[in-house]
Amino acid sequence: MIRMKKGLSILYSALFLISCTSAKDGQIDLASFSSYVNPFIGATTNTEAAGSYHGLGKTFPGATAPFGMVQVSPNTVTGGDNGSGYSNEHTSIEGFAFTQMSGIGWYGDLGNFLVMPTIGELKTFAGTLEHPEEGYRSRYDKQSEQASVGYYSVLLTDYGIRAEATALQHSGMLRFTFPESKEAHIQIDLARRVGGTSVQQFIEVVNDKKIRGWMKCTPEGGGWGNGEGEANYMVYFCAEFSHPFEAHGVWSAHIPDGQKRKRENIESESYRDLIRQASLIPSVTTYEGKHIGFYADFVTRKDEQILMKSGISFTSLKNAEENLYAEIKGWDFDETHETCVRLWDKELSKITVTGGTEDEKKIFYTAMYHTLIDPRICSDVNGEYWGADNRIHQTKKFDKRTIFSGWDVFRSQMPLQTLINPTVVNDLINSLVEIAEQSGNEYLERWELLNAYSGCMLGNPAISILCDAYTKGIRDYDVEKAYHYALNTARMFKNNDQGYSPGNTGVSMTLEYAYTDWCMARLAELLGKMEDSEAFDVRARSYATVFDSDFGWFRPRDDKGNFMPLPEAGRLEEWYGCMECNLYQQGWFVPHDVAGLIRLLGGRERALADLQDMFEKTPKDYLWNAYYNHANEPVHHIPFLFNYLDVPWLTQKWTRDICRNAYHNSVKGLVGNEDVGQMSAWYVLAAAGIHPVCPGNLRYEITSPVFEKVEIRLDPMIASGERFIIETVDNAAENIYIQSATLNGVPYDKCYLMQDDIVRGGKLILKMGTHPSKWGVSTEVNSYN
Repeated sequence: MIRMKKGLSILYSALFLISCTSAKDGQIDLASFSSYVNPFIGATTNTEAAGSYHGLGKTFPGATAPFGMVQVSPNTVTGGDNGSGYSNEHTSIEGFAFTQMSGIGWYGDLGNFLVMPTIGELKTFAGTLEHPEEGYRSRYDKQSEQASVGYYSVLLTDYGIRAEATALQHSGMLRFTFPESKEAHIQIDLARRVGGTSVQQFIEVVNDKKIRGWMKCTPEGGGWGNGEGEANYMVYFCAEFSHPFEAHGVWSAHIPDGQKRKRENIESESYRDLIRQASLIPSVTTYEGKHIGFYADFVTRKDEQILMKSGISFTSLKNAEENLYAEIKGWDFDETHETCVRLWDKELSKITVTGGTEDEKKIFYTAMYHTLIDPRICSDVNGEYWGADNRIHQTKKFDKRTIFSGWDVFRSQMPLQTLINPTVVNDLINSLVEIAEQSGNEYLERWELLNAYSGCMLGNPAISILCDAYTKGIRDYDVEKAYHYALNTARMFKNNDQGYSPGNTGVSMTLEYAYTDWCMARLAELLGKMEDSEAFDVRARSYATVFDSDFGWFRPRDDKGNFMPLPEAGRLEEWYGCMECNLYQQGWFVPHDVAGLIRLLGGRERALADLQDMFEKTPKDYLWNAYYNHANEPVHHIPFLFNYLDVPWLTQKWTRDICRNAYHNSVKGLVGNEDVGQMSAWYVLAAAGIHPVCPGNLRYEITSPVFEKVEIRLDPMIASGERFIIETVDNAAENIYIQSATLNGVPYDKCYLMQDDIVRGGKLILKMGTHPSKWGVSTEVNSYN
């Protein structure tokens, strides 16, 4: 991170001084924000508990810094649909990786540079969850497992070793407390990768304390989408041990030419046998192979601690070493951890909440923590990064970022970041534009991982991000180039000349394209490109082409324009016309023209009755279901539509209910995949009392805050004010309805705020009560639209 390197010691000193400031007005002390983070929230991939093959949160519990490149975290499983590499109900750990993805499905990726301390006979195979004794993995004491901001610790009971992890942005550190042993080892599986394997590895032993090398990960080795995501990257490492090793070597498995190595292959017994039969090759200086690991041998005294630290780079060996020594110069594990905590306290202090229960504060700040993991930095401390043209680039203008889960994060996560981290959004747009240029594709990808155009999900979410950012004044990028690539995107991925997308995900595609066409219209309008704006405004109305007036709802069409046959479950049938949802859920997605949608549905009364019915039939736990399915993104704007139907008290009722019943301070505390910050960002905004329906539109819906007071620290990049405060009077678990409001001391009767209301700074005070009121009811229904 180029901005970080210029003043690294100054920054850390400043963070220390900031963290010592005291609390005022009953607010949380800055030094204690991080104490409200519980990294175990959502840390399970369990499908049975989720009631769906999608699983639950899929977060990781290990150590990372805000938007850091490195995540040092325990891994319990390789293969399956376990994107984080960890699930809390698993009873053994196969090692501690230095890279992880957060909250994703599609088999996952990263999980590279897997480190495991062991005792006794050296084993080359990790073992399995069913039979951990077959490999180097270890059972662990669940009661000993601890996780907090920048820290993870566990007792590996098979070896009697305590493992601790911490991290900074480009580097990480492990501390192992060994028993007395003449056969102590630290093993590093260089082939390991979540959802697959790296396909080639290299290691150099620099001396008896230092190693460096790389791992090559391609689609042939599975990973993201089991190879369909086209992830193709190198991971470089430079690692150092606190003690010289007594001996060392590598293990190397013979992988026959032509051997397939996708997820299902590496999970097979025949492939596992290849790893079990790997050769041990002692005392090597350099080694390269298709499946290798490194081991370092030690003689340890009881409670002797051996530390290992490593820098990671996706660019070069030189940069991995520079990343390490720029951030972790010595061997003080606790100081490194404290530095990470101070970084988190600074980031988490951007929103301060007062009131609420202890659990609600932990849910809130853990949610905020999860929103501050991605889009992560993938440029090095010197500003260099690996480009989509397979060349090294360097920039001082922005931090190159990666992991853009567009279909998920355009709804809540990126709008949240425009308020509290506009520079991150600006970096992301710069990164997407450069990838479009360097790759030669010249369009904006919808789901990006380390320069890969994965094509995951649908729609043109990058256009939404760009429109929302530009509209809010986030513009430090080549605007004309960004517009050009957005225009290319909208022309490549669009509804057909009849205004719809045919096929079995056609309703989702038609509605999503219509929304981002509206975003293009607004962007073109702001840039004075009126011909483009008018053309896209016409396309934005194409959502109506898949509405069947006889059926009274949306339906997919086939290539000939005919409505496709209705399944027995009708609009409740998942995947009929939709992506990961049903017509009932997807059909409410016309965020850019809610008034038009209401007219299409037969008017306010019919639309309101249908929307109320959806919520009344939703299970109280909000787990995966056919109605309001909070476990998946397409419905996340729907509770706020009650504001447009002139019943804002129902927005207040249902958002409070979702906050109470879909989020918990527990491992199963997320009802669906975290999805790179989206699930948590929804909570942060809704619990604060505001949420957008239509990113790119400057309107935020007001709803019932969970807390007595929420203070948002504004960024001067977009704001003239310093803070915006949402304060409640008489807020309580039963007092969920807004009775009246004032904005900066003046009575306020609208159920929404505009961007300018927030960024000018000020205070919104909401008087709460036990019963619905007429506050926020407009004189003309849907007048804003």
